[in-house]
Amino acid sequence: MSDYMWFEGVPFPDIEFQKEILEDVCNEFLVKEEDLILLAYPKSGTNWLAEIVCLIQTKGDPRRIQSMPNWDRVPWLESKKGYPVLIHKEEPRLMKSHLPIHLFSKSLFSSKAKVIYLIRNPRDVLVSGYFFWGKANFVKNPESLETYFEWFLKGNVPYGSWFEHIRGWLSMREWDNFMVLYYEEMKKDTKGTIKKICEFLEKKLGPDELDLVLKYSSFQVMKENNMSNFSLIEKDLFPNGIDLMRKGTTGDWKNHFTVAQAEAFNKVFQDKMAGFPPGMFPWE
Repeated sequence: MSDYMWFEGVPFPDIEFQKEILEDVCNEFLVKEEDLILLAYPKSGTNWLAEIVCLIQTKGDPRRIQSMPNWDRVPWLESKKGYPVLIHKEEPRLMKSHLPIHLFSKSLFSSKAKVIYLIRNPRDVLVSGYFFWGKANFVKNPESLETYFEWFLKGNVPYGSWFEHIRGWLSMREWDNFMVLYYEEMKKDTKGTIKKICEFLEKKLGPDELDLVLKYSSFQVMKENNMSNFSLIEKDLFPNGIDLMRKGTTGDWKNHFTVAQAEAFNKVFQDKMAGFPPGMFPWE
C-alpha cells in the first residue's frame, strides 16, 4: 500500500499527483472568465454534479455522457492526466477539483469564472471514503472503520481536513459567481437543484429537456453507464474492483457509527465549525 505525498501540509495519493503540477495549479494556472469549476471535498457527489452539468450543457442529450469517460468530459484539474488537458483546452472549460482553497490558483479570486461548491454531511463522506479508499492500492489501507474514523478527524486522509476544506471555501459563499450546493438537498429535490444550477449558469431548459437531465443523471443510470461509473479505470489501481457508486444515499453513517463515535464526531464538528450560523448545514 502506498503512503501519501504531502504538499503544503495536505496529503495526496502519490500515484496520481506530482508536486510540480500542484505547484503550477497553485501559482501558474490561469483561470479564465468563461471557466466553470466544480469543487468538492472527495466523496461528496462530485461526479453526480458533473453529470448534471454535462447534461445541462447538452440540453439533456445523453450521447456525450454515453460516449466519453467522465474524466475526459470534466478533467480533474490537479491530476497528472487532467492538468495538461486543461491548460491546452479552449474556452469555455469545465473542470473539477478537490483542492482546498489555499492550494487553488490565485487567479480565481480576481476572475468572473463560475464556481459550484458541493458539500455533503461529513459523516457520510467519512463512511463513503472508508469503503472507497479501502479498495484502492495507492493509498494507505485503514483496515477498519475505527482506524479511518481517527484518520478522518485528524485530516490524515486524501486532501486533508474536511473541516478546513469547508471553512476555507465557504468564505466565498457571498460572491456572485460562487454557488453552494448541498448533497442532501440535491437528493431531496433533484429537479429543483437542476433548475437552480440552470439559473446560476444562465441556461434555459424546456420541461422535456429538464426531465432528460433528471433521467440520465439518476443514480441507477449513472451506475450502469461505463462512461460514468469508473469501470474503465486501470484495474491495477483497484484490484478488488471499484465501487464508485456504492449507495448514493444520505444518512448511511447511522448504519456504521457507534454511539461513542457519533458523540465524538459531534464534538469535533461543533468545535471546528464554530462561527457558522445555526441551520447553515441541512443535516443539523
